[in-house]
Parts: sequence; C-alpha cells; structure tokens
Amino acid sequence: MALKALDYDTLNENVKKCQYAVRGELYLRASELQKEGKKIIFTNVGNPHALGQKPLTFPRQVVALCQAPFLLDDPNVGMLFPADAIARAKHYLSLTSGGLGAYSDSRGLPGVRKEVAEFIQRRDGYPSDPELIFLTDGASKGVMQILNCVIRGDGDGILVPVPQYPLYSATISLLGGTLVPYYLDESQNWGLDVNNLRQSVAQARSQGITVRAMVIINPGNPTGQCLSEANIREILKFCYNEKLVLLGDEVYQQNIYQDERPFISSKKVLMEMGSPFSKGVQLVSFHTVSKGYWGECGQRGGYFEMTNLPPRVVEEIYKVASIALSPNVSAQILMGLMVSPPKPGDISYDQFARESKGILESLRRRARIMTDGFNSCKNVVCNFTEGAMYSFPQIRLPPGAIQAAKQAGKVPDVFYCLKLLEATGISTVPGSGFGQKEGVFHLRTTILPAEEEMPEIMDSFKKFNDEFMTQYDNNVGYSRM
Repeated sequence: MALKALDYDTLNENVKKCQYAVRGELYLRASELQKEGKKIIFTNVGNPHALGQKPLTFPRQVVALCQAPFLLDDPNVGMLFPADAIARAKHYLSLTSGGLGAYSDSRGLPGVRKEVAEFIQRRDGYPSDPELIFLTDGASKGVMQILNCVIRGDGDGILVPVPQYPLYSATISLLGGTLVPYYLDESQNWGLDVNNLRQSVAQARSQGITVRAMVIINPGNPTGQCLSEANIREILKFCYNEKLVLLGDEVYQQNIYQDERPFISSKKVLMEMGSPFSKGVQLVSFHTVSKGYWGECGQRGGYFEMTNLPPRVVEEIYKVASIALSPNVSAQILMGLMVSPPKPGDISYDQFARESKGILESLRRRARIMTDGFNSCKNVVCNFTEGAMYSFPQIRLPPGAIQAAKQAGKVPDVFYCLKLLEATGISTVPGSGFGQKEGVFHLRTTILPAEEEMPEIMDSFKKFNDEFMTQYDNNVGYSRM
C-alpha cells in the first residue's frame, strides 16, 4: 500500500527526533489520571496561575480596557477602573494601528519596544536601541527564531548547559543541528567550569562540528542556581575567544530567593568589561511576562535584545519574524506594563507593590520549604533554589529500584516519578528529560504550589519516597554523584 504524505514513515525525521519531557510521558499519564478523577498537582511546568497564583490587578485592568475599548467611552468607567489604568489603556491603544485586533509591526509595536529599551537602560546603566529589540510570543518563540538563524545543518553545534531546559534540545533537533553539552557541577551548587566548556568545544570540533553559539540560563532551569558576575565575565571572555554568539536566557530575573547573588544581566557585565569585549561579543538576551511575579504564561509575551549583531543579520532576523506577521498584541501591551509598572505616587502603585512583593516573599519561603523537605527524605539531596521556579533534587536510587525499572522497560528516574505520580498525584519531570550524568538520577518540580499546601505536599512526597526506598533497598549501594 502506498504511503501517504503524512504517514509516520514519511514524517520529517527531525520531528521524530524531537523530545520535550516537560509535556512527555509523565504529563500524559497525569492527564489520564486526572480524567479518572484523581487529584493531580501539576508541578511539571512553571505555570504559576494554574497552581493558584492570582494575576496582578493593574496590568489586567489595562489589558481589559484595551480588549474592550468601548468601556473607555462609558461615563461610569471611572467607577470600575482607576484613573492611571484608564490613562495607560488609552496610551497603548494610541500606539496601535487599530486596537488589539490589528497586526503590529513584525518586531512589535515601536512604542512598546521603546519602553523595553528604557527598562534595559535603567536596569543595566547602558543605552539600549529599540531597533535591536524584537517582541515575541513568549521567550520560547524568540529562542526558536534565533536558533533558526544560527543553525545551518547537523555540522553546526550549540553549547547547552546540562541539565538543560528541553526547549533547547527539542529546537536544535527540530532544526537539524547538534547539541553540544557542557555539564554543570552539582557538587558546586550547579556551578559552571570554563575548563569543561573548553573540553566540550574541543571534543565537538574533533568530530567535525562547528560550534556556533552558547546558551546560558540564568537563573537556572531546572537547577535554580544564579550565576555570579565573575562567572558571567568568564563566559563572555570564552565566547569572545571562541567567536560564539551568547544566548542569554534571563526569563527568571525577577525570581531571586537569596541576597548573596542578585541577578545581573549578561549585557551589563559585557558593557562593564569594555573594549574589546563590549564591541566584540555577540549577545542575544531573552525575557518574558510568563515568569517572575507576573506568571502570565498563557498570554505569550516576550522579547529579545541583540547586541553587536551586524545590520544585515538583523535585517534577516526581521525577515524571519515577518513570516508570522505580528506577535500577539495584547501580550506586547503586558510586556510594556511589565517593563514600565506603576511608579510611586501613582494611584495603583501601593496595590501593585503589595501584590508583587507578596508573591516574591511567598516564593522565597516556598523555595526553602521545598529544599528542606527534600533534604529530610531518605536518599534525596537537593541544592537550595537560589532563583527561578524549580527544585532539582538528586534521587539516590537503590540497585533494587534500578533493576525494577529495567524490568519495567523504564529509565530509573521515569520509573520513580511514575510511582510517585500514582501514589501521590504529584506530577514531576524526570531528570533524564533534562540530561544528567550517567548513573545519577533527579526529578524537577516547581516551587509553585500554594504556600499553605506546601507542607502537606512535602509530607506526601516524604512518605512515598521513604516507603519506596525501604521497598527497594537491598543494602548493596546507591546511585550517586
């Protein structure tokens, strides 16, 4: 029988190679159990509103007015919306060519890009050019656009931290490139060793691969660490010497849960390094409305800023962006609000500050509850979540559990996470979905469940884990770092 154009056997092989563990086997099984009536706690994905985080009031008021501009003509609008929200809605509508239902420029609304540039300049202390900022449907779309321009074929390699967020491995597979791993050191709180970077590049080149770009995720996903300024400086020097474009995934820059290592952007460090680095390193930085205390994942708003890319390259990236015509306009407005929130003295400032501070302080407490909870469990060790939204504990599986997983035809940490899901309803992601050293096993969970539910969730995890370890413990030894 003749194959059809879209039979499995005739699919693009890159699509078949593409894996995305965050919505993989565990998530699908959790969805089945939910349909059967089991209570599922979806900690597999950084999706704050799905786990009960309330949207910030002011940005939703502004977007509501932009979505329904006829409300602005209602004489009673001032009774429902504060005057500063009304003024901001009118401001954003004036930037569009026909409201939220009209396409914008493929790079995003010029007025919003100007607000993003002003935010970057305030944050870093160095100028930012709105013409080098593209608004995107979430940071993920921006990453995919840039990787699409970098990767020319399987001979091109992208340095990616392992453990890594599978957006990178999936997109590199989809585009036919080669992922070149560099390993973060769990014993050093997921630190980065430049010597390991050099080894990774040398090994890739010995296999005929041209390494073209390097990805950093800061704060880290799934590992939750924050890069120090010294570490970022080392990375930028490395990229300068190796002629690599640095892709700075900085979407968790608001999510910091300690005071020792505040977020510092790659752009700021680069500019402070001065010549030749500040003019020689090519950098693309990404941000989003999906994380931080905003958590507006479903709105799909993001941006990337390009530093030291030649004008002709920027023109080609614009051409790629133009294929999709326009990023989501309501999300562009949310991005404008994120980079230019209410200021002291504004009517909505006190409420905005109270809401955002409350979310961040709660996340800081939840990070501590979860880390301490994991470290109280048998055969579980977990570095403190310095930033981002995740814990990434190492699960030291007894040989009996590894053997049981093999008999079930499962990777050991997938086996463990499936058992956890069935017993407790907690849906996580196995560490193997992010990459990890051979013979070492992890899981990733968000720190996003409601704070009042966190002790019960961690008690449930501990009860399952300790019973699992007792069941499979045959006193022979454990998987370990």
